[in-house]
Amino acid sequence: MDTSRITGLILAGGRGTRMGTVDKGLQVFRGAPMALHALMRLAPQVGHVMINANQNIAPYEGFGVPVWQDEITGFAGPLAGLHTGLVHCETDFLVTVPCDSPFVPTDLVARLTAGLEKEDADLAVAVTGEGETRQPHPVFCLVKASLLPHLTLYLQEGGRKFDRWYASLKTAEVHFDDEDAFRNINTLDELRKYETE
Repeated sequence: MDTSRITGLILAGGRGTRMGTVDKGLQVFRGAPMALHALMRLAPQVGHVMINANQNIAPYEGFGVPVWQDEITGFAGPLAGLHTGLVHCETDFLVTVPCDSPFVPTDLVARLTAGLEKEDADLAVAVTGEGETRQPHPVFCLVKASLLPHLTLYLQEGGRKFDRWYASLKTAEVHFDDEDAFRNINTLDELRKYETE
């Protein structure tokens, strides 16, 4: 698929409660804000990039890409961020990654796209591990922009869970071997731990 048909979205709209209510995406990791690491890994894989953030808008705008606040107020979670991305998406597809994952795979979009096309699915989600260690990563997903009305209705009805939303859609699960690539940094202790690895 032509990458110009795909927009990338960095999800940075959360409150960062597990990190002491600091803005996770702006925490410095190996010399740069975590969200900038995610952005630099995602940008070469897509035609356009934007950020969903609900606080500290100016620093995010300093990354040089559009920044959009949740259309649905009240920090409604990553689905609200996805919804906002779809509202502003001008391409056929949108791919999301969280701002606290500085190790985003460099082949994420290519592999999610291949999975979506192979199964003629509505969205593709990254999965790691097998059996009891199997772990879906729904915030690493590629979705058809045409899903906006479906997601809007789900959110208006009070839905907030990512996996419940996509359970009603045709989903391609794409397996990745490198579990570390999907590590997200939730606490300041984790930030310090991975800084030196």
